Amino acid sequence: MNQTKYIFVTGGVTSSLGKGIIAASLAKLLQARGYRATIQKFDPYINVDPGTLNPYEHGECYVTDDGAETDLDLGHYERFLNVPTSQANNVTTGRIYLSVIEKERRGEFLGKTVQVVPHITNEIKERMQLLGKSGDYDIVITEIGGTVGDIESLPYIESVRQLLWELGEDNGIVIHLTLVPYLSAAGELKTKPTQHSVKTLMESGIKADILVCRTEHELSTDLRQKLALFCNVKKEAVIQSIDASTIYDVPNLMLEEGLDKVALKKLNLPEKAAPDLKQWNEFLHKHKNPKHEVNIGLVGKYVELQDSYKSILEAFIHAGASQETKVNVVSIHSEFLDKSNVADKLKGLDAVLVAPGFGERGIEGKIETVRYARENKLPFLGICLGMQMAVIEFARNVLGLKDANSTEMNASTAAPVISLMEEQKTVTDKGGTMRLGAWKCQLKESTLAHKIYGKTAILERHRHRYEFNGDYLKEMESAGLVASGLNPDTGLVEVIELPNHPFFIGVQYHPEYKSTVVNPHPLFVGLVSAAVKNK
Repeated sequence: MNQTKYIFVTGGVTSSLGKGIIAASLAKLLQARGYRATIQKFDPYINVDPGTLNPYEHGECYVTDDGAETDLDLGHYERFLNVPTSQANNVTTGRIYLSVIEKERRGEFLGKTVQVVPHITNEIKERMQLLGKSGDYDIVITEIGGTVGDIESLPYIESVRQLLWELGEDNGIVIHLTLVPYLSAAGELKTKPTQHSVKTLMESGIKADILVCRTEHELSTDLRQKLALFCNVKKEAVIQSIDASTIYDVPNLMLEEGLDKVALKKLNLPEKAAPDLKQWNEFLHKHKNPKHEVNIGLVGKYVELQDSYKSILEAFIHAGASQETKVNVVSIHSEFLDKSNVADKLKGLDAVLVAPGFGERGIEGKIETVRYARENKLPFLGICLGMQMAVIEFARNVLGLKDANSTEMNASTAAPVISLMEEQKTVTDKGGTMRLGAWKCQLKESTLAHKIYGKTAILERHRHRYEFNGDYLKEMESAGLVASGLNPDTGLVEVIELPNHPFFIGVQYHPEYKSTVVNPHPLFVGLVSAAVKNK
């Protein structure tokens, strides 16, 4: 194929309609037909990346292999497509402006007045075509964050308009996702918000080629006809996206609606073979027809917002399906856990996961959870900060170092079993300066970690500043803790475990980022399997 084709996904009426899921589902269908497809997200906020955002603001921060701190939608892209994303797949307004300002300071626009059009829009267009020009993809889907009509989104919408004009006929299309609300008092679905949204898009010079309508009720033929007429699209290009019981149903629902066929027709591309969704549907069947059921506690400090631990929740779905097990995730706020109530709060759980996080709030509750899991042989997985809490708990209650802590929580602790990495000590800027991306780890043979992974050399994604303090390694190992995974280049401890326990493992990295529908992460599979045995 000579030219990469582009699909732009915009949103109207309200945010959080699921543009990321629609984009990922369409990409999945195109991939299943034999096309090389990828997705990128353009976010209209001025942060350079979401790395400094509180999870309550924007959900979890998702990390790629190459160390980019990105929007959580990239997690959906990877989970659906089983293809890694990169720095190029997520761009923010902050990154665009930073790049243009740096160019201006270097003198690249000498003599010119730097303006939104053409300088900002040119930068956006360049970024939009980066993946397309790599030669690795036939189709690039670009999700534009925010809602049409927002001031923040205007430069992106203008860039899409220009790019569609430059790409020419059949090389770029726009899918507009809107809401068709149901008014219970009138007992009917209303199309007016969608009409206004499409009108706003047209005022920016962009015509929607396909309408995807989020709805709680079926769209009648008459309603589809009305939307087609008033929104100036073909009737077959009015696609219903009805509420689904799981996001993993959406590719099949979009297949039924013919979204992929309409998109390919508009791009003047052959349909090729019918989509091969065999593996996908096997996963769905297992997910919906479990033979076992377990309760796993998720102990964290951002539990009020589900999106804070999005990748962990999805990893449990993938692992659960692989074990034909329904995983009920019980969210437990670590801030309200202490010695007096930990047994009560963790009662009835078959396993526990102590979640990642930053800062002092809620850490004593996490430490108490680890103690309870260790003493009561409750299957345990600690991720990042969760692993560090396991080290602190062991140091306090087994080694007797009562003051043991992380220097993140107490800079003057007498026993800094977790401390700031050497290269972090001179860092002053907070954005993009943690240990990020994929790092090697060597697993010791005959350990639980080795058994879980089935190999000795692994590559996992990181996002942290503090590490296991190697000065305490000998003392801890002689007391029974096993450092079963080390970074082969730095010797830093990546994995810890307790051999005299049915399942007790802590990892410094974030395994949840690499779990996909096709490849559930072995650590989550291991935890679910241990929970089933613990029933």
